[in-house]
Amino acid sequence: MTGGKRAVPAGAARTGRRDPRPRWYFSLRSPYSWLSHHDLTNRYPEVAATLEWRPFWEPDARSEQLLRAAGGAFGYVPMSRAKSRYILQDVRRLARERGLEPTWPVDRDPVWEIPHLAYLAAAEAGRGREFVAHACRARWQEGRDICARTTVAEVAAGLGLPRQLADAVDDEKWRRRGVQALLDVDADGVFGVPFFVHGFEKFWGIDRLPAFVRLVSGAGPGPAVPVPDVGVSAGGDEGHAGGCG
Repeated sequence: MTGGKRAVPAGAARTGRRDPRPRWYFSLRSPYSWLSHHDLTNRYPEVAATLEWRPFWEPDARSEQLLRAAGGAFGYVPMSRAKSRYILQDVRRLARERGLEPTWPVDRDPVWEIPHLAYLAAAEAGRGREFVAHACRARWQEGRDICARTTVAEVAAGLGLPRQLADAVDDEKWRRRGVQALLDVDADGVFGVPFFVHGFEKFWGIDRLPAFVRLVSGAGPGPAVPVPDVGVSAGGDEGHAGGCG
């Protein structure tokens, strides 16, 4: 997608829950993020153009160390094998409803900083949205390993960007930007993707996208009050709402 407003690079500022700007958290790992990207850009392009696109990924040891040093945490519960099998079926159904045929990739020792820090670099260059589109296609329709630097370099080159974006993971500047992006994830209480936030309203899963669009478009309910923290903690793999997490 090339039209609309330029995406604000994620991690530019730690905004917290009172940030008035609507935002979409996505992961290049997640099939539901791929499908929500398809729906946003094909069904709701005007809304997609107004959103901040913010990445979500499981940090490696280095990023997790930096995140904790900055006072943040990453709340993610690994899914069960049964849920993984369900997602294989569910994604195939949802993709075919959209005229898409997924090619399931195989992840071997993935480092998710490689594609996501490259996204931050592409976003700074004004090509973040196109990077997401090309990376999603490479992963979910071509079955390619987007944690391979060669794949990321090819995606970048295809957009006229330096192939060195694939090496952003080795650059302390982008490591710091990545930690800031993860702090934003923490501040917004994101526990899975796709995740949509507008004011105090939060929506998890592709099934919730239409309600989020109505709210952003002014056709939904008015502003919500903050939900109090009642001290509930997840004890395992929680629920499923058309999202990964």
